[in-house]
Amino acid sequence: MTHSLGFRMKVLSVKEKEKLSFRKTAKRFDVGVASILRWSKNIKPLTIRNKPATKINMEALKKDIQDNPEAYQYERAKKFGVTQNGIWHAMKRLHVTYKKNSQSSKGRRRKAICLLQRN
Repeated sequence: MTHSLGFRMKVLSVKEKEKLSFRKTAKRFDVGVASILRWSKNIKPLTIRNKPATKINMEALKKDIQDNPEAYQYERAKKFGVTQNGIWHAMKRLHVTYKKNSQSSKGRRRKAICLLQRN
C-alpha cells in the first residue's frame, strides 16, 4: 500500500520534532522501519517502474511464441527459467494477446495468437 505524501511528511516531522528513532517512529505509526528509512531518503512515492526485462531474451521469446503458439505461460516460464508472471509481462511488452476463436464451439474453444502491430 502506498501512503500519501502528507502522511509521509507527518511521520518524518514527528520523528524529527520528538527525536524518535526509526524503530520507535515505525511502531508509533504502525509502518515498517524500512519504509521510514526509504521516506527519509526520498519522500515522494514512485509512480512507475522503468525497468526492462533483464532475464528473458525477447527475441527468443518471440520465436518461441511463433514456433509453439499453443504453449501455456507456465510452460514458457519453465523453459526460460522465470516466473509465469514474468512471461506475462514480457508478452505484454511484445504486444502479444490471446483471443478465442469465434468459429469453434463453446465446449471446445481454441486459442489463437494475435501479434499486435505498433501504431
